[in-house]
Amino acid sequence: MHNKARHTIHSAHHHFGWDHSIPPVLTVAPGTTVEFECPDASGGQLSAKSSVADVAKLDFARVNPVTGPVFVDGAAPGDALKVTIHEFGPSGFGWTGNIPGFGLLTDQFPDPALYIWSYDKVAMSPAAFSPVGHVPLKPFAGTIGLAPAEPGLHSVVPPRRVGGNMDIRDLCAGTVLYLPVEVAGALFSVGDTHAVQGDGEVCGTAIESPMSVVLTFDVEKGANLKTPRFTTAGPASRHFDVKGYEATTGIGPDLMENARAAVMAMIDLLSARHGIKPIEAYMLCSVCGNLRISEIVDQPNWVVSFYFPRVVLE
Repeated sequence: MHNKARHTIHSAHHHFGWDHSIPPVLTVAPGTTVEFECPDASGGQLSAKSSVADVAKLDFARVNPVTGPVFVDGAAPGDALKVTIHEFGPSGFGWTGNIPGFGLLTDQFPDPALYIWSYDKVAMSPAAFSPVGHVPLKPFAGTIGLAPAEPGLHSVVPPRRVGGNMDIRDLCAGTVLYLPVEVAGALFSVGDTHAVQGDGEVCGTAIESPMSVVLTFDVEKGANLKTPRFTTAGPASRHFDVKGYEATTGIGPDLMENARAAVMAMIDLLSARHGIKPIEAYMLCSVCGNLRISEIVDQPNWVVSFYFPRVVLE
């Protein structure tokens, strides 16, 4: 891993939910680099040998574990924690699932589904989605954030102003993330690592994959951020761009309904053109398709587009 790593936090040091009373597993000075070992979003409940029956048996009290927390000396409420993301150490195993009651189209896809991925953790070559295509990979951390000031245990599922389960696919190697600090020491944790994801993560999961991540912490005093911000090191979607995209749209007065319509239109297109089941198209859209707001000014109707990279299926 990154030669600057000074500390390693093993995956056994994880917690479920955000709570500023959870004691830190490590205290570091600004400028310190740390390697985190992160379990997958199922907390190890799903493995390479799992079947779809295991999805229905998931214990939701054990999902989305995050490794940490880390106390950063000098970080105080009103500051920003600057997190430089150096690199990821992938495991080669991943899964994508449709979890009943979770996802953009849960009413259309009420039954559990599971796809097990295997990928080359060294070459990181595109992972096969049998039998129709190969998905270019781009690892990132889906959940990355700080403890909130509000007392008590808070679910890790919804993102918050201090970060958390943001599922921003550009929080990858080279990106610098700034998080609003609400408690002394910031109390940083990270997890929910993905081998790749599309913008929107429409079925609720990406290629969920245990991996390690190397980060450096710094403190920006008095930043007074309202919400997280980040800087990417270069192009955001180059891994998908090479063959262009198929795009579908949803048009109407409700952005959420437009998003649903755009994704359903793509599922219909992929199913008809490539002979895959709608549920397979749904999961593939979550892994590599990008939802975008194309127009939000021409009232009363807005446009949401869904871009599916042609390189996956060519």
